[in-house]
Amino acid sequence: MIILYALIFSLVQALTEFWPISSSGHLVLLHDVFRVDLVDNMTFDVALHIGTALALLVYFRTDIARYWKAFLTMFRGFNIAQDDQKTVVNIILATIPAILVGLIFDNAIEKYLRSVLVVAIALFVGGVIILIVEHYSKRRIPFEGLSLPEAILIGLAQAIALIPGVSRSGATIIAGMALNLKRVEAARFSFLLSIPVVLAAGIKKLFDVQLMTLSNREVYLLIFGAMATFITGYLVIKGFLKYIESHSLKVFAWYRIIVGAILLSLVVLKVIS
Repeated sequence: MIILYALIFSLVQALTEFWPISSSGHLVLLHDVFRVDLVDNMTFDVALHIGTALALLVYFRTDIARYWKAFLTMFRGFNIAQDDQKTVVNIILATIPAILVGLIFDNAIEKYLRSVLVVAIALFVGGVIILIVEHYSKRRIPFEGLSLPEAILIGLAQAIALIPGVSRSGATIIAGMALNLKRVEAARFSFLLSIPVVLAAGIKKLFDVQLMTLSNREVYLLIFGAMATFITGYLVIKGFLKYIESHSLKVFAWYRIIVGAILLSLVVLKVIS
């Protein structure tokens, strides 16, 4: 049964990390529903973060190599008009808000915001915002067309997404679309932007885990969770980018609204009873 639970958590992490429906929110719900101790929640979440990071690194390996090369050339001569160098700067600027908020408020978020009520509200409100942006967004430009201030705005959206239920991919994709990025371009920038944040989050949590105290069984469980998340995550990224080339995000918006409304109802009923 513990392997089955690990597989469920891994699949949910992979699906919800890249779909705009919030991985942290769904993990909060899963922990609340199953109440099973997978090694411990923090340690297993580290394994899921590692799997997610691997999926991003492998899928975007060509882009990563390209932008890393552009980053190195910046030391020989910086030209903001050069698309690759500009994208590198945009990614760096857009990463800073989430890193700062994560470092300063991570403990407070874990203590006060990891609740079903917060997830429910965030899911519902986020779904409504997705519907609004889908309706009004012009969706005309590639992400290379982002200005530096616009990149920072997307970075602020990513910082807000540290609240469980908001969705990092959802917040950054919608922020990009609100700035008139094409839907698939907003998603690609969102995923590229997530790489340093996901890696940083995984490394930070790794230092909070007592790995040396884990048994062989627990280590195997973590490896299984990371690999399951990696494989599923890679397929999800590929499928999602293909899907939004010709489809809107409305199905994800309505999913968020319905799930959020159900959870809010359950919270209200629990309070009343």
